[in-house]
Amino acid sequence: MDALKAEIAVKRKALEIPVPEGARPTKYMRRGELERLKEEQERKEREEREARLREEREREEREREERRREKAAARASSARRSTKSPYPEGSTPSGSPTPDASQSFNISNEETVRRLRAKGQPIRLFGESDKERRLRLRALELIEEKDHERHGGQNDFKKALEDVENVERQMKDRQVQDDSARDKGKKKETDASLVSEILDLELIKTDPDKLYPIIYYALKRALKEWEQWMDDRPEHVKRTTQGKLAAATQRQSAEYLKPLFKLLRARNLPPDMLARIAEIVHYMQKRQYQKANDSYLRLSIGNAPWPIGVTMVGIHERSAREKISADQVAHVLNDEVSRKYIQSLKRILTFAQTKYPPDDVTQLMG
Repeated sequence: MDALKAEIAVKRKALEIPVPEGARPTKYMRRGELERLKEEQERKEREEREARLREEREREEREREERRREKAAARASSARRSTKSPYPEGSTPSGSPTPDASQSFNISNEETVRRLRAKGQPIRLFGESDKERRLRLRALELIEEKDHERHGGQNDFKKALEDVENVERQMKDRQVQDDSARDKGKKKETDASLVSEILDLELIKTDPDKLYPIIYYALKRALKEWEQWMDDRPEHVKRTTQGKLAAATQRQSAEYLKPLFKLLRARNLPPDMLARIAEIVHYMQKRQYQKANDSYLRLSIGNAPWPIGVTMVGIHERSAREKISADQVAHVLNDEVSRKYIQSLKRILTFAQTKYPPDDVTQLMG
């Protein structure tokens, strides 16, 4: 009997569950209390596991940070050995620290190469590192900014006007007379070729590639004649304010037309712009300036029934939107370069009408 009681006491002690603090010890426990005690034990175990994992992660991060610092220190020491500089890295002979290129001028190598090529500079000098190359690019840009501030407020027209005045000061009367006498013989040949080689509008549909050289040489001849017209003026006319403004306009137009000549040489004009410029050249050669002006208006501002270039003003399509084709779009709004050479085409038209007036008065531009 005693053995049985001892066995029951052992079993009872094994099944005994600790009573929480503040609670009265009872002989019996409810099932809800048993489940709550189990949940508390599981929660404590889970928190202990999370704490151990957190400590392991922090230890790994500290180790990675130490390895990163060691690598950075090794790189810095190797850089100092390669440059053989008596000064510590990031300082100048005066002792003042230089701004870090990665912080003050942090751009990619591709962007650095692109900007240097745009400025006409070598993309890398002998023995130059990427950091030194970025610093060289930054120095070039700062020099350009200072020059721009020094000459601030000067537009293209004022610059062209100053060029004209400088050229006039350097030119001598004898050279002007010799050049004018020499160019008069060339002008007759140019006039004959201008009349004999009239652009055919049928090429727009049949063979547009043949239009590029014809337009290119026709505009080049017109610019040359305009320049010769400016040189042939009397000296007292050249010295007046209006004469200087006219010469500056001619020089400015020649500069503005360079992007158009580049597109013509590359045969890279959009088809609708090529067709409009071909019409302008064709009607200018035939001295039908009214029609040439109409083509110029279609090229510059288009003939859309709505405000220039506006085809979508909301989430819904407007009625008859499909009727707006490419030749109705205002190309003068594309960018600043397009606006400049389209405006220069108008100036060439005005000059051609002045020098070669039409036989029919109705063909004059307004």
